[in-house]
Amino acid sequence: MAKFDNRAGGMGEVVDIDGPYETAPFGTELARLGETDGRIVGLSADMSKFSDITPFRDRFPHRYFNAGMAEQDAVTMAAGLAKVGKVAFCATYAAFLTRRALDFIALSCAHSKANVKILAGSPGLVNPYGATHQSLEDLVVLRSIPDITVIDPCDAVELRHVVRAAAETAGTFYIRNLRGKVPVVFDEEGFEFEIGKARLLRPGDDVAVIGTGFMTERALKAADTAAQQGVSAAVLHVPTIKPIDTAAICETASAVGRVVVVENGLRTGGLGSAVVETLHDAGIYVPVQRIGLGDRFHPCGSQAYNEARFGLDQAAITTAVINGQWEFA
Repeated sequence: MAKFDNRAGGMGEVVDIDGPYETAPFGTELARLGETDGRIVGLSADMSKFSDITPFRDRFPHRYFNAGMAEQDAVTMAAGLAKVGKVAFCATYAAFLTRRALDFIALSCAHSKANVKILAGSPGLVNPYGATHQSLEDLVVLRSIPDITVIDPCDAVELRHVVRAAAETAGTFYIRNLRGKVPVVFDEEGFEFEIGKARLLRPGDDVAVIGTGFMTERALKAADTAAQQGVSAAVLHVPTIKPIDTAAICETASAVGRVVVVENGLRTGGLGSAVVETLHDAGIYVPVQRIGLGDRFHPCGSQAYNEARFGLDQAAITTAVINGQWEFA
C-alpha cells in the first residue's frame, strides 16, 4: 500500500510504495509525445513541480507557460493556444481547477470544443491539507458539463495511455492526475485503453465491484480476499466517467446478486450515482452499495488516516465486498 508524505511541502506525494512504480508518468509521457508532435504545449499555475509537468517543461522550455497563481488565466491561455492549433495540456491541483476555474473550463474549453487537456492533481482525499486542497466533488461537477471527456486512471501504465489518447483526440479532457511515485498495477504488455470503455478485470458470480481511479486496485485486492472466503467477486474498472460505458455496467451487474461501487470522491453524484442511474434506466434492479465520501468537509491528515476514518481504506472495501456491510462516515 502506498504511503504519503504528510510534512509541509509534501503536497500529497507518494514517497514509499510496496511494489513497482513509475515516477512522474504524466510529465514523462508528455515530454515523449512532444518529441514528435510540435503542437503540444504545457501550462501550469505555479505548480509545475507538484503537477509533474517538469519533464516536459525542462525538455521544451519555450513550449511551457506558467500563469502564476491564477488558474483562470492558465485555463484561458490553454484555450487560446488551442484556438491557434496547439494541443494544450494544463496541469495543477484539482481543487483549484474545479473551484476557481470551472467557468473557464466549461465555456472557454468545453463549450468551444477547444483542444485542451486538464490534468487535475491530488484529486479526492489524497491531499493532506484538508478541505482547501481536497477536491472531493470534481467528478460530480465535471459530469454535469457537456462536451467534455472525464477520465480517472488507475495506475502509471493507464495514465500514460490516457495522456497519449488525449493528445491524439480532439476536444476538452479532464484527467485525474496521479503524481510522484505512481504504482504500477497493469501489465504494459498487451494493455489497451479506449476512451469510453470499461474493462472487466476479473469475472465473478456473487458480487460485482465497480471501481475507478486507484480504487480499482483495492477492488482487485478485495476480490482476492473474498475468493478465499468463498465469495466470487467480479471487478469492473471504469476509467472513463464521461462518456460512461453503460453496456459494460449493465452486463456486469445483471450477472450478479449485488453491486459495490468504489471511488475516491463523493458517493453522491460521481461514479456511484452514474451506476445507479445506468441500471435504473436499463431496468436492472440489484442492490448497489456506494463506497465514497459523505456530504461534509474533510480534515487535514494523512491519506491513510482519513481513508480509515471515513471508510475508504482496503479494510472497509473488503468488508463491503464480502459481507455487504459498510459504515457510512
